[in-house]
Amino acid sequence: MSGVVIVVPTYNELPNLAGLVDDLHRHVPSAEILIVDDDSPDGTGQAAELRSASDGRLHVLHRATKDGLGAAYRAGFAWALAEGYDTVVQMDADGSHRAADVPVLLRALETADVVLGSRWVPGGSVVGWPRARQLLSRGGSVFARACLPVTSADVTGGFRAFRREALERIEPRTVMSRGYCFQIEMLWRANTSGCRVREVPIEFAERQEGKSKMSSSIVFEAMARVAWWGITQSPKRLSRPARQPTGRIRA
Repeated sequence: MSGVVIVVPTYNELPNLAGLVDDLHRHVPSAEILIVDDDSPDGTGQAAELRSASDGRLHVLHRATKDGLGAAYRAGFAWALAEGYDTVVQMDADGSHRAADVPVLLRALETADVVLGSRWVPGGSVVGWPRARQLLSRGGSVFARACLPVTSADVTGGFRAFRREALERIEPRTVMSRGYCFQIEMLWRANTSGCRVREVPIEFAERQEGKSKMSSSIVFEAMARVAWWGITQSPKRLSRPARQPTGRIRA
């Protein structure tokens, strides 16, 4: 196996699923898609499964419980590496990341190991966020840069592309974070493992359907972990192998 797979974690994203798959097929027709569904009560996983029966570019990984964004990405990355894909893209299912920007990330990956879709570099933007939310996001990146050896403008963004070799260096299966702090830890590991990291500007839009998964506990986890990492400065030493993903896979 070779080529590109786009890993998309879902939980109650049924209203967004069909449009996302259609947009990705239109803008990146050669790429395949992996939906990682955490047993969504609204039937997202079942809808993805039904469509995958007639869509050879769509795959579904069903997980038994909602166990955090980091756990879903660990499972998706493990699947992608086991299946032999050369390039892995991660993005949200809620419409905040545009399918039209995936080719931009892939082109940038020609001269990098990890590419970040960035809201905070020149040309990047955020649509539909109140100023307080923007300040929180920017502040999270500033805090992470102050504590850790990372220099990227957008440390917390979730729209990224990886070469296979980069993921093998980063070792996602040992990443400890479960929530949005997963993005910070992955980037930190990319930097400390010698990956070439680039940022490209994207337009980030607030979700149109469904409910945001952000909460105060997620923010607290991120701040506490980043502060602790800043003191210890040793990501691999602090990590332990994560439990391997379970559930059924349709490919």
